[in-house]
Amino acid sequence: MIRTQHPPSIKSLAVADDSTLTYHIFGQPLHTAPVIVINHSLTSNSEVAGPLGWWRTLIGDQQTIDLQQFTVLAFNIPGNGHDSSDDRPLFKKSTTRNVAQLYWQGIDALNIPHLHAVIGCSLGGGIAWEMSLLRPQKITYLIPIATTILASDWLIGHSLIQDNLLTKSTTPLVSARMHAMTLYRNPDSFSRKFKRRYRQSEQQYEVERWLKYHGNKIAKHHTVNTYRNMNYLLRTIGEDLTKAALITYAHTSSTKVHCIAIDSDYMFTKTEQFQHYQFLKAHDLAISYHEINSPHGHDAFLIEYDQLNNILTPILSQH
Repeated sequence: MIRTQHPPSIKSLAVADDSTLTYHIFGQPLHTAPVIVINHSLTSNSEVAGPLGWWRTLIGDQQTIDLQQFTVLAFNIPGNGHDSSDDRPLFKKSTTRNVAQLYWQGIDALNIPHLHAVIGCSLGGGIAWEMSLLRPQKITYLIPIATTILASDWLIGHSLIQDNLLTKSTTPLVSARMHAMTLYRNPDSFSRKFKRRYRQSEQQYEVERWLKYHGNKIAKHHTVNTYRNMNYLLRTIGEDLTKAALITYAHTSSTKVHCIAIDSDYMFTKTEQFQHYQFLKAHDLAISYHEINSPHGHDAFLIEYDQLNNILTPILSQH
């Protein structure tokens, strides 16, 4: 196998309807190894590996997702602000189903006939589900992490709160991001991390300082438009999905699905994920359920690397 070259440059690809996809390829050259697609989360991007990769702890030479054995392909969600600094307001003009269709157009344009795996975290996991629903015979392993096949009322409600903060606050990005950070963690995580520490010199609690830091940091990577685009997509996960379509998918899909939930997740709860797993299993889909035990809430997919390694390695080694 060819050694991995880091970091690869971002590439662009014209697809239907005058759309352009930007993407990264890591590991082995296309058409020389099994292809794994990684779908990024709400505020991430296609740079999943390499020195600045947001999942570099899991993706690399001789790591969990071994770049000496696989080709890793990662697209930017259109309108996320990382694709050529695109700041198009796509609010209410795009859905996770639309994004999944664009990804498949990009995969077709790259002449990739079959995907060894599609792995998606959070919002990216919702898009991964949509990809499998669109082409139930084209993915060997689907691995949705900290996500679900259908947006819950809880998630839709928080998406509305986020949009109100983004459109009505005097500090939209800061306000929305601070609220989002409370959803990505949970009360126990906050208690463990901050322990009610107070900074006398700054006249604020440590938790306040941390939330303000993340609120200000988001402006370096997003505009109000791009953040609003990504937030809106959350509420569209599975919005056109019917029970009949889900049963048909379960009976016709050749994909092996491995759901990975987080026991303390407040954003995509383990309860809803387990319910969807039970429904699909009852209709004969080849599906399994795994659970990460963590006090860190939704963000555990960026923290609990040992547990993720223990789940992913046996799955991916089967190729």
